[in-house]
Amino acid sequence: MEQAQLTGVVCRTFRPGDEAAFFRLNEDWISKFFALEPADLEIIRDPGRHILAGGGQICMAEVGGEAIGCCALIAIAPGEFELAKMTVSENSRGGGVGRRLLQFVIGVARQMGAHRLYLESNTKAAAAIHLYEQLGFRHLPGPLHESKYVRANVFMELLL
Repeated sequence: MEQAQLTGVVCRTFRPGDEAAFFRLNEDWISKFFALEPADLEIIRDPGRHILAGGGQICMAEVGGEAIGCCALIAIAPGEFELAKMTVSENSRGGGVGRRLLQFVIGVARQMGAHRLYLESNTKAAAAIHLYEQLGFRHLPGPLHESKYVRANVFMELLL
């Protein structure tokens, strides 16, 4: 779809072979702060079926061909996507990779015709929540639908 190069970090859409990196990146961060839930495992074990086949997209951030971040857009309604499974590898955090990746993902969502992005997070992910706020996401009083995740206690949206 699109590729953007910013100071050594390349943000691009998913391609065959990214499945293992998508799994590893998500397993690492979720396991560090939470327990992997059945919905996590379902999505990260088969992103082609649970994200791409349903009209969604996965975006990757890499340096020198090594995946250091990812983020999914899961189709939830016409023109609406859930922003999910966003992470940057621990040793790549703090350098703006997450911001670059999220900006890229928002651009990809716009290209896909999105008018709204929705996300669920947890207060333990304070840095991520702060980034979402900086890029225009606003807090919602609760989930739009019953959450698949026990850990979800922050709900946000971005109108495009």
